[in-house]
Amino acid sequence: MATMEQKSVRRREDSRLLTGRGNYVADARPDGLLVAVLLRSPHAHATIAAIDTEAARAIPGVAGVFTHADLTDVDPIPGGIGFPRPDGSPAPKTDRALLAHGRVRFVGEPVALVLADSRAAGLEAAEAILVEYDPLPLVTNPLAALAPGAPAVWDDVPDNTGFLWQRGDSPAVEAALKDAAHVTTLDFTVSRVTANSMEPRGAWAEIGPDGRLVVHASHQSPFALRNGLANGNFHTAPTDIRVLAEDVGGSFGMKSGVHQEVVLVAWAARRFNRPVRWTADRTEGFLTDEQAREMHIRASLAFDTDHRITALQLRWTVNLGAYVSARSGWPVGNIGGIAGVYDIPAIAAQVHGVLTHTVPTAAYRGAGRPEATYAIERLIDVAAAELGVSPYELRRRNLIPPEAMPYKTALTFTYDCGEFEGNMQLAAEMADLEAFPSRRAEAQRAGKLRGIGMANCIEVAGGPFLRPAKDLATLRLAEDGTLLLRSGSMSVGQGLETAFCQLVADRFGIAADKVRYQGGDTDLLTHGKGNGGSGALCIGGSAVSLAVDAVIEKARRIAAELLEAAVVDVELSHGVFRITGTDRSVTLADVARAVHDPAHIPPGEEGGLVESGEFTPTAVTFPNGTHICEIEIDPDTGVTEIVRYSAVEELGRVLNPLLVAGQIHGGVVQGIGQAIGEAIVHDPDSGQMLTASFMDYQMPRAGDFPDFRLATREVPTKVNPLGAKGVGEAGTVGALAAAMNAINDALAPLGIRHFDMPATPGRVWQAIRAADASACP
Repeated sequence: MATMEQKSVRRREDSRLLTGRGNYVADARPDGLLVAVLLRSPHAHATIAAIDTEAARAIPGVAGVFTHADLTDVDPIPGGIGFPRPDGSPAPKTDRALLAHGRVRFVGEPVALVLADSRAAGLEAAEAILVEYDPLPLVTNPLAALAPGAPAVWDDVPDNTGFLWQRGDSPAVEAALKDAAHVTTLDFTVSRVTANSMEPRGAWAEIGPDGRLVVHASHQSPFALRNGLANGNFHTAPTDIRVLAEDVGGSFGMKSGVHQEVVLVAWAARRFNRPVRWTADRTEGFLTDEQAREMHIRASLAFDTDHRITALQLRWTVNLGAYVSARSGWPVGNIGGIAGVYDIPAIAAQVHGVLTHTVPTAAYRGAGRPEATYAIERLIDVAAAELGVSPYELRRRNLIPPEAMPYKTALTFTYDCGEFEGNMQLAAEMADLEAFPSRRAEAQRAGKLRGIGMANCIEVAGGPFLRPAKDLATLRLAEDGTLLLRSGSMSVGQGLETAFCQLVADRFGIAADKVRYQGGDTDLLTHGKGNGGSGALCIGGSAVSLAVDAVIEKARRIAAELLEAAVVDVELSHGVFRITGTDRSVTLADVARAVHDPAHIPPGEEGGLVESGEFTPTAVTFPNGTHICEIEIDPDTGVTEIVRYSAVEELGRVLNPLLVAGQIHGGVVQGIGQAIGEAIVHDPDSGQMLTASFMDYQMPRAGDFPDFRLATREVPTKVNPLGAKGVGEAGTVGALAAAMNAINDALAPLGIRHFDMPATPGRVWQAIRAADASACP
């Protein structure tokens, strides 16, 4: 097994990014650049009766104005997904036109494309386009969309059902619920949120010197984008398109897949043979970025007389937005997490994907994992209150023991390893759980409501679950003795350049600045995984590790030739190959020069020293942990303050604790941000988004959080050579549930059984007033 040295190394990317030397989509200034501006629908549902672009075309600086009728040589984004509807028929194939025609189905859907010499001219032209709309009835809520007589998003889908996915043993679950000593049932919701990446979406395209289409995109998976454009839109060989994603300012799943705007700038660049760029402003991002999470949950948890869980029944009613596509599978791929870390004999789960007149939803950091953890962890807290036992003890009593590994859950996942009670014990110590009652009493004396919430989290990583992705890396030993690493994994701000170069440098025993890094370019490799699913280290790092092994082995053979020694007698240490037990040695630079000298190339070897590593895991991994959140609520204002936060993450082997801490910090903030403030809200009558700016959409701020108490535990996995499990989504998966359990714990003394997210001051204040009114009729 390859080894990793655990060492906190600061991000080497930051010097470049913080001194203005980054290269983002909006930074390029190519000659002849045209700016793309999109006219978007102001209606959530309407027919398009007519479009008049004559006045817009006449505005100075406008190169062209286009509607759907002009897009005869490019295809829409394919719709449909491989899940059935209730009657077993396929999910509707709702292809997504690049520019709407006939009908618009959500506010912000693109209707016309303007190309101009400047953004100002483009905006002026877009305002001059006259579109005649005939508004239609609409629905934005998934439960309302399923009601008889609800407006249909698509005429051929009158019931608005995109798909109905079902798994588990329903008869066994029904029997267990009937025979249970106690059943806890809860109806609750997960709010809709948007990614709000630091860098908004954007792309520009040009025709390269070789005549190929070159797309520069703020995107997390360059090869997937290239293949999607080639196969789905332009019907050409993937190698006829080059995609570059150099610096990307955050993605979180939202910047994956193929987006209409990217296809349109690529189409326009080919049509005009000029570079064309589109970048979203923040309001455009709110209206059109694929959103996430929104669902209604109904779940029941059954217990026997010993308070052991006997069954779990769950139904998710998920808002898919206006289109069904492969991107709509986010609630299904990771729903196995509802089993949690608990020994549950029977589980039945159902996911009902529902069409509405809203922007489509898709993967967002965790992509179903936070929702699954929230479902089981919230149920356990409610059950603990009903059973009169502590939430900690009820969880501990139902844990899967380490000797049960590998453990096949009653739904979809098989856990390869895990020591879950150790996570709980360490988190409880860090959070000083035993002393919480005294802290709560002290807060009560100060007129505050104090609550504590726990969540045991587990998530699948390095997937997709049924068919884990593969990745490719190459490593070249340059003539000066430095190393050039090319990775198919994509860095979108998480520090992969640092992590991968650290891995290479540690294995060769050289300084990290002797390793150069390249990525985000489909011309560098034949394929690559990109970013997503917490798979960067466990898949991408494993590919890098295999490439390192191959280079070291080949270099060792060349070094043995130079030293006139047997290969088995040559060792590598601190960048030097040495005959074991002697002072005879050659450096990496000596080996690099030799690979170009035929006299020193061993028989059967070719000149030059570049090797590749391709890794496909045999199975996914399961990072897990325990989060404990402590909050205080001011009942006079409804303001919730996070006062303590402790998290233990079991991530397998850890390469760089500093990078891991950064990933956990960001994930925790995103999870708590949704719990206490973030929410996309639509007016149910007009379909207008009421939270389409930072004035209305409450983003978390640094001052909202205390210092986090973090720890990691290592239970290495055997499914990859590094023993790593992944970290990118871990913080979010635990934080959402822990924070909501803490908020509900604070409100419980008022007689509030459950409070739905988000815990904004206004909503919390209203809940407290309502509880007071109920207590004092």
